[in-house]
Order: sequence, then C-alpha cells, then structure tokens
Amino acid sequence: MSPETIQTRAPGKLFVAGEYAVVTPGEPAVLVAVDRYITVRLTAAQDAGRIHSPEFGRAPLLWRRDADGLTIDRDRHPYDYVLAAVTLCERLRAERGLAPRFYDLHIDSGLDDVTGRKFGLGSSAAVTVAAVRAIDAFYDFGLDGLEIFRLSLLATVQVAPQASGGDVAASAFGGWIGYRSPDRALLRARSEQGPIDGLLHSDAWAGSEVTRLPPPDALRFLVGWTGSPASTVRLVDDVSRQVRSGESAHDTFLLRSRAVVDDLWRGLQQGDDAAALTAVRDARRLLQGLGASAGVAIETERLAALCDIAEAAGAAAKPSGAGGGDCGIVLAPPSADVSGILRAWEAHDIRHLTIAVHPPRGGVHEQ
Repeated sequence: MSPETIQTRAPGKLFVAGEYAVVTPGEPAVLVAVDRYITVRLTAAQDAGRIHSPEFGRAPLLWRRDADGLTIDRDRHPYDYVLAAVTLCERLRAERGLAPRFYDLHIDSGLDDVTGRKFGLGSSAAVTVAAVRAIDAFYDFGLDGLEIFRLSLLATVQVAPQASGGDVAASAFGGWIGYRSPDRALLRARSEQGPIDGLLHSDAWAGSEVTRLPPPDALRFLVGWTGSPASTVRLVDDVSRQVRSGESAHDTFLLRSRAVVDDLWRGLQQGDDAAALTAVRDARRLLQGLGASAGVAIETERLAALCDIAEAAGAAAKPSGAGGGDCGIVLAPPSADVSGILRAWEAHDIRHLTIAVHPPRGGVHEQ
C-alpha cells in the first residue's frame, strides 16, 4: 500500500448474556468479539470522497463539502453508519484546526458467507469502528482505544438511537467484554449541541463501563447459525413496546437479567466454569420468559433445537443477541459430547460456524 493508503479492520461480535436489558443505561451485558471482520481501506482523494462496498453494488457513494458541511449523493445506498463516522470525524478534524482533505473508503465484509447471507455478527458496529480507526490514522488524531470506542458509539447513535453500544465495545476492544451502556439519548443530544472533542471526556459517559473479562478456563465456545436472518432493531422495539406497558414486569426483568449477568461476569473473573455454565443456562430461561410475556418469538423453533441439542450433550446454550433467528452460542465443558452436538445440528440444518474469539486489543477498564 502507498503512504496515502491506510487499512484497518474490526471484528464482529456475539452477545453471551444481557440482551434486551443492556439497552437500559447502566444495565450489564457480556459479549465476545469474533474472528470475522470488516476491513476498511482508506485512500487519499481529490475534489470528492467515495465510499465503496461490494455489498451495495458497484457504484460508490459520493461525498463533498460545501459551506454548510458535508453533502451526500443519496441517489445510491445511504451507508448511514459510515457516513455518521465520517461526519463526526470531520467535526473533530475542524475542532482541532486540521486542514480538510478528501479520502475514499473501500469496505469489505467477512461477516457473511460467499452468497452475502448475514450471520448477525454486528456488521454495523464493526464497519463504524473500522472507519473511525482509518480516519483517525489519516488525520493523525492520536485517539486511544477508549476514544475510538466513544467516537464510534456517538456515530452509531446518530443512526440507531436505541443501540446499546455493546457491539461497538466488542469491535473496539476484542476478547471477552463486560459492558454497561451510557445514556445514549444524552450523548446524542450533547453531540448535536457542542464540540465532539470535549464530549469524548465528559460526564455524559457516567455509569457506562467497558471491562476486559478473562475467557473461561476450560469451556469450548461454539456458534451455530439457524439460517434465518433477524432484525435486531425490530425485535428490540417489539419486545420493549410489550414489556414497557407494564413497568413492574420490566423492572423485574432488569433485576433478573442483572443477577444473571453478574453471575456470569463474576464466574469469568474467578475462573469458575461451573458458574459460567449455570449463568448461560439461566440467561436462556430468562429470554424464554421474556419472549413469552411479550408474545415475541425470541427463541425460534430452530434456535430452540440448537440449544436443546447442546444441553442434552452436557453443554450450556442460548440464543445470541435479539434472537428471532441468526446465531446461538454454546459453552461446552470437556465432558460434553461436542461431536454429537455438531452431528445433531447438521441433521437439523443448523450450520456450525467455525468462529473463534478475536484476541483482545489493548487494555481497557472504564467506568
């Protein structure tokens, strides 16, 4: 690559526990980053910048500047998360008094298969983090890992205000992550009212947390894909609409979720694999109850089969993320019949994804 070309990447993610509750500020979740990636290649440009992605066809999205800021050719696909990242990075560039420049962003995804089918691994978060990293390197902002995460989350909530940011944390830091979300409505409001640089270190992040967690000592991590795509935004909205109609039920769900995630968090920190297995099983039951009370199919028939097969073989399993399709995760102790799990999955048309946990990227502990 030439000196004017920068390449970055960010991993996808999977939720281990804390889905749905984590959208409430301060509620905990545990996630892992996975070794499937979004790659962004930035090249210097003249007169205009372009955003290319094979996922959205051959024609790039064009962006320019005028007196009012960035202008976008929206005759093509909107690339909303990347554009939000570009817009906030350009605001940061202006705040720091750096000369404006143009650049092209070329995006390639390894978070789906060769046919383009998505596995639900958090492509929006990964592409946002990778784009912010590339622009940071291009302008030499010198952002540290926590600032990359925060700027990426600020970009994310411009597009998806209800997003918890857990996927952004996993993509930014890698490994096993304990996470508590900040007040994203406050962050979004402040980002529209004042400078970005100051917001990265403001009290608006109070109550949020990103903590490195050790992996389980002797548990094998497995991922199965049901072949059915799921809409996280739609599912979260549907469940929230039903559950919030009864505040008492919602408060009870948050309390139980907090207890389950705390058990998992503590089990990982203490190297207690038995506690981690119990917490994952409890997390599955909690999601089943949430789906039943909300009248939403969080655990689909195929996700139920994925989990039941793993449990029958001595492992712990649950849907990952919002459910409704996509992936289930398994923690399997040495005594579990992993080969039997995989054979039974194949018989039920459940695809075993050869996924491992992406190694941690730098130290992190923020609260």
